[in-house]
Amino acid sequence: MLMSDESRILAGILFLSLVTVETGGLYLVKLWKDAAGATPFQIGFARAGHAHAGVLLVLGLLCQLYVDQAGLADGWAWVARSGVPVAAILMPAGFFAASMGRGRTQPNGFIAMVFAGGAAMAVGLATLGVGLLTV
Repeated sequence: MLMSDESRILAGILFLSLVTVETGGLYLVKLWKDAAGATPFQIGFARAGHAHAGVLLVLGLLCQLYVDQAGLADGWAWVARSGVPVAAILMPAGFFAASMGRGRTQPNGFIAMVFAGGAAMAVGLATLGVGLLTV
C-alpha cells in the first residue's frame, strides 16, 4: 500500500527537520571544546535535548510507515501520526528552555514541556499500537 499524502508530507517535514538536529550537533561540539560559561547541568540538558530531538524525529518517521496500515479513523489516524512528532518538538524545546539562563543548575518551569511531550508521545504510540492490533 502506498503512503497517504498526510504521512508522505509529514515524513518530508521530519526528514528536513533532521537537518536542524545535525546543525544543533555543532553547538554540542562548541560546548565540548569550550563550555563558554555553561554549567554541567546546562551541558547535560543540551545533550538530552539534542538526543531527544534526533531519536524522536526518527521514531516519528517510523510511525508514518505504520499509521496508514492501522486502519484508524481520520481523527485517530491524526493522533497516531502526530503524537511522536509533537513530542519531538516539545521535549527538546523543554530541555533547552528549562536550562536557559546564566549559571543555572536546576530546571526552570519550562521543564513542563518535557512532560507534555512525553504525554503526546504516549498517546500517539498507544493509539498507533491499538490500531495495529485491532486491524
